[in-house]
Amino acid sequence: MKERLAEVRVIGWILRVQERFGEVRGTALANGIALQTFLSIFPLLIVGIAVVGFLANDDPDFTASLIDNLELEGESAETFTDAIQNAQDSRQAASVIGLAGLLFTSLNLVTAIQRSVDAAWQTFGKGVKEKLKALAWLGGATLIFVASFGVSIALNVLPGFLAPLSLLVGFGVNVALFLWTFTALGRLPVGWRARLPGALLVAVGFEVMKVVGSVYVPKLVADSSALYGSLGIVFAVLTWLAIFGRLLVYGSVVNVVHWEDKHGTVEIRLEVPRVDAALAVGANRNGAVVDTLES
Repeated sequence: MKERLAEVRVIGWILRVQERFGEVRGTALANGIALQTFLSIFPLLIVGIAVVGFLANDDPDFTASLIDNLELEGESAETFTDAIQNAQDSRQAASVIGLAGLLFTSLNLVTAIQRSVDAAWQTFGKGVKEKLKALAWLGGATLIFVASFGVSIALNVLPGFLAPLSLLVGFGVNVALFLWTFTALGRLPVGWRARLPGALLVAVGFEVMKVVGSVYVPKLVADSSALYGSLGIVFAVLTWLAIFGRLLVYGSVVNVVHWEDKHGTVEIRLEVPRVDAALAVGANRNGAVVDTLES
């Protein structure tokens, strides 16, 4: 059945992508991306607390206006006021610790993403140069986010019938972000056009995840929280991040398979441990022996 399906052009291409995903151990790579993204949330929250503390310190009416906007009363309002006060008191320490932690976890996240790109293209790198590339990617990604935020504010003042324009802009920002990711973190000189198919795939998938996530994730969080408490929220977030991690890995794999369709492949020598009773005669893209001659 698989051999017959492989003869169908589109289905065969999808099967090749899935097979390559397994060869590069895509699930493990995706889980690494999900974990590093999850760890980045905590210093980001600390930075957010520091920002709230600075805003509340500069504006005496900041806390009162937030309570009014959130329509909090009684004990909830008191708890919220205490939280804002604690943010004010710890704003300086939180900003330093949060930014340092965010930089550290962000670099680890970039490393996890770069590892997935390397696995798909079968490349390898290390040293100070890789940290500089990670910083360059962070800088570029930050600029894209800032630009998208500014465009979103501008689009909010447009008439309602132009709402689809905001979707197109959001999709364009996603394409730019993921194209920048695959290009900046890639090591082979294949050009940005070779990275575009994967960027388009991830951008479309990410938009679908945002739409589905806005409906399904809150329900998943609520159901999981009812069963497992705070662990339920962690489970729901990790599930969403794991899917996102797989999407990124699939994007890299799509780029490679598309490139090979146009430019072909080369065979190189691969060394593996010698076992005379089971002589290795074939290996997959990850260097794992898949075929032996047993004596």
